[in-house]
Amino acid sequence: MSTRAHALLFTLLACCFASITHADVFRPAYLELREAGQDAGGAVLYDVMWKRPALGDSRLAIQIRFPQGTTQVNPPHGVFNETAYIERWQISRPGGLTGQILSIDGIVGGVTDVIVRIERQDGTSQVERLLPQSPQFTVKAATDTAEVAWSYLVLGVEHILGGIDHLLFVLALLLIVRGGKRILVTITAFTVAHSITLVSATLGWMHVPGPPVEAMIALSIVFVAAEIVQGLRGRSGLTARAPWIVAFSFVLLHGFGFAGALAQVGLPQKAVPLALLTFNVGVEVGQLMFVAFAVGVGAALTRWSAPKQAWMSYAAPYAIGCVAMFWVIERVAAFF
Repeated sequence: MSTRAHALLFTLLACCFASITHADVFRPAYLELREAGQDAGGAVLYDVMWKRPALGDSRLAIQIRFPQGTTQVNPPHGVFNETAYIERWQISRPGGLTGQILSIDGIVGGVTDVIVRIERQDGTSQVERLLPQSPQFTVKAATDTAEVAWSYLVLGVEHILGGIDHLLFVLALLLIVRGGKRILVTITAFTVAHSITLVSATLGWMHVPGPPVEAMIALSIVFVAAEIVQGLRGRSGLTARAPWIVAFSFVLLHGFGFAGALAQVGLPQKAVPLALLTFNVGVEVGQLMFVAFAVGVGAALTRWSAPKQAWMSYAAPYAIGCVAMFWVIERVAAFF
């Protein structure tokens, strides 16, 4: 069985997973605590913004547990938007939150993560990602550059590995591209393209509305899936002839998606270039991890001797195309 046919099994598993998961799974709850000076009694004030995923009038039942001694200055004011419920209020605590433990109730065994961002008055910040298995963290004093770099590197890796639509696009390209050199050039095109739009969008140099970009990302997967089918029928398409052109063109759009994820977390005021760079590097590291895994699985499966059926070669691109087309319809319908 050829590498392409053997990679079918892996592709179908990915498609099955994707079909029961929203393509953009990086929609965590988001907690922002912004230091806002002191009250008349000397307690440290914090402006709180608490954003939870929502569907219609229902919101995820997760709650913040502040350390003992924290006082609510004013009641929360909440509003629904299309995908979230956002509350804002102010708290105070004598001595502040530094060295204290904050936790989130309700995410143990849940379906979401929580991104926490603490913005200090000196412009430094702390970013944490709370998982169901570890729903608490300790508020730290001002972090050094190494901690900022590591935090945003990890966020970049986690984002790309959770971005099912982008991984499916990469996987579809790998089913067409052959040869180590061509794969390397294609990956380089990925890197350059998403770096351009990630930086431009994050710094405000370019702005494209999110919903149309998400629809176009899904459509890019449909295009590559169709190219696979054309190749199987003996008609070599643009992707097979020049995959780096297709990768560069479409990953420009994917870069806007990465920028949207980074916008949810924000950038530390005093380390914007460092945070942006390390997040971008994290995206690339995660992407290379996925490519290495996919190529490794394909190579391992070539050693598996099993009868090859004619339909197997077509099952992968049709599965990818169907899932992606579902996303296209779902995202276009969200415009209205």
